[in-house]
Amino acid sequence: MHENSFKSTVLAALALALAPALSQAYEAGVESDNAPVAATAPALIPMTAQVTAKLPTLDNRLQKTDRLLKNLSDNSDPLREADVWGRIRSGYAIPDINNQLVANHVNWYATRPDYIARTTARASRYIFHVVQELEKRGMPTELALLPFIESAFNPQAFSSANAAGMWQFVPATGRDFNLKQNMFKDERRGVLASTDAALTYLQRLYDMFGDWQLALAAYNWGEGSVQRAIKKNQALGKPTDFESLADLMPAETRNYVPKLQAVKNIIANPAQFGLTLPVVDNQPYFTAIDKTSDIDITVAAQLAELSMDEFKALNPQFNRPVIIGGEKTKILLPQENAAKFTTNLAQWGHALSSWTTHKITNARERIETLASKFGTTADVLRQANNIPQRTRLRAGSTILVPKTSATMNNDITQEIADSATMLLEADRPERAAKAVRRVAKGGKVQAAPISLVKPRIQRGGGNRAKARH
Repeated sequence: MHENSFKSTVLAALALALAPALSQAYEAGVESDNAPVAATAPALIPMTAQVTAKLPTLDNRLQKTDRLLKNLSDNSDPLREADVWGRIRSGYAIPDINNQLVANHVNWYATRPDYIARTTARASRYIFHVVQELEKRGMPTELALLPFIESAFNPQAFSSANAAGMWQFVPATGRDFNLKQNMFKDERRGVLASTDAALTYLQRLYDMFGDWQLALAAYNWGEGSVQRAIKKNQALGKPTDFESLADLMPAETRNYVPKLQAVKNIIANPAQFGLTLPVVDNQPYFTAIDKTSDIDITVAAQLAELSMDEFKALNPQFNRPVIIGGEKTKILLPQENAAKFTTNLAQWGHALSSWTTHKITNARERIETLASKFGTTADVLRQANNIPQRTRLRAGSTILVPKTSATMNNDITQEIADSATMLLEADRPERAAKAVRRVAKGGKVQAAPISLVKPRIQRGGGNRAKARH
């Protein structure tokens, strides 16, 4: 585009953007100049906050015009930003709030530089992908900062309300958004699947409420709760914006948007708060590799020349030591390690997976007996299947066992993975079980019931009780 032509385009855009505000300002000035000054002039009726909030002020028009001119001069190319943080800043689009809660949270984050450093370091693996997906959907880029609030960008985060992953989905909402949850993987923790589900959910909530702050409140509190709060304020003739509804919200939701605003403020100008953000290149951190056959996690990490911690950080959805193959199975690897994986895989002369499944058909079976049958130890089986000590398996349970020569070439089917369950009960020696008796009323002797033992689940992410997802 010629320089003169570009300038003409910019001036035309500027004129169009400013026209309504200039017209309004002119009309307001004329009315002010011609207004009679009299002691008996009627008192003006102040406009409600709802009405004044909708008036297009000159400042708002200028801000929008500045963004328009910036987009034109940048040729609308987000990759021109030096790093991802700059790319996020340039896409801020949710109206700011400024209240005491925001100030409190800014102070909390600003006085914890170690926490910010850990969180942003974890975020550096995932945030380019999140920003890219937001831009594809035309969504505000500060939503990429939401995992700061949800999980501190820890995809292994697990709350007391069973919310899991970077975006903290509870099981039911995860299923609503097609996040597969079975014995072998939990896509609530998967980077690609959970991000897609979270952005789809947020988009749906925005379409429902027409307001990003209310959409965020609904993401935390549930859309039904926000709808009821809106109806309550409407019935009282009160405004229905986020801050007007805040008193009706539980403390967690009331603080939710202010927390995001606090993180926005810090990311916008970290130096102002004495903080430094890690450099995150404005390019993909990882790439996805399709895997159509089973592979042990240890083998996959070895082929990619990655530590287990780094491999699991990018692939946290896999619950067992083997990754089930299939058309939709993807492994995430850093760009340079993906090339190493492909090269090493072509030269690999061993089995990729050492695990298969076994279904318990007896009434119950002890882990030690199974270990002897498959030439391994009870500890190995317990660790591979997350089975607590002093428990045994009931009929119908499916567990991982080492492959034998007869099953070496058999992969675990998707049908088995989807239907696999594990039923556990206390493992009491028969002699002790017979000795455990209790006398009921009436003198009848009954065997004491055997209590069920559930697998221990490592819980993290604090004591937050998620109401919505």
